Amino acid sequence: MFMKNFYLSVNDNFRCHCFMIIWYGAWQRRSSKEKEELTSTLKSMLSNISSMAVLIEHSFLEAYGGESRDGSSTAKFSTGDIISLNSAVTTTNDLNDLCYAVLAILRSRFAKMEGITAGLCFKGQSKPRVVCIHVWKSLHFCYSWILNSDHRNWMMPYLERFSINMKYDIFRVVYVRGDNVVDLNCISTHQMLENGKESSRQGQVMQN
Repeated sequence: MFMKNFYLSVNDNFRCHCFMIIWYGAWQRRSSKEKEELTSTLKSMLSNISSMAVLIEHSFLEAYGGESRDGSSTAKFSTGDIISLNSAVTTTNDLNDLCYAVLAILRSRFAKMEGITAGLCFKGQSKPRVVCIHVWKSLHFCYSWILNSDHRNWMMPYLERFSINMKYDIFRVVYVRGDNVVDLNCISTHQMLENGKESSRQGQVMQN
């Protein structure tokens, strides 16, 4: 579970302290029917807290590539870690190309990103969306990277040909069930992007 807090100000007379929470769950691949049943169950459970919060969006994402500092085939995070999240929505025709571009950005800069422990790229299953998360040792390292003056200069050549709607956000991990460490796995980049559909084969989690 990731959380961020922020202030919402409408005018000088109204200012409130708000929270945004992302609930994340990882599963083995599921059929469309199983996904529908899972979504229905989760929405039913969340309805019990409807007086406390509003569900903004829900969707399934498929991990397709990433990098890790320890060389393992998983991206790990635990309570207290900082997560930066970049999301880009594009057209269906450009989705696979955008997936490759986002992964290329991650792999070209990962070794130079001080304070990062892992990065992972996701492809949307219900919407033409690409999401990239970075796991940071601290908020200081995260902001130092984001505020880097040449950040846009080297990123835009990868993205300038796409018509995309980009969103950025930063969260702190506030709860992880189990042993307090989550391993995020993904299938082969080539397998998912070439086929563009589900396969029963299990690929390597992250490719170097």
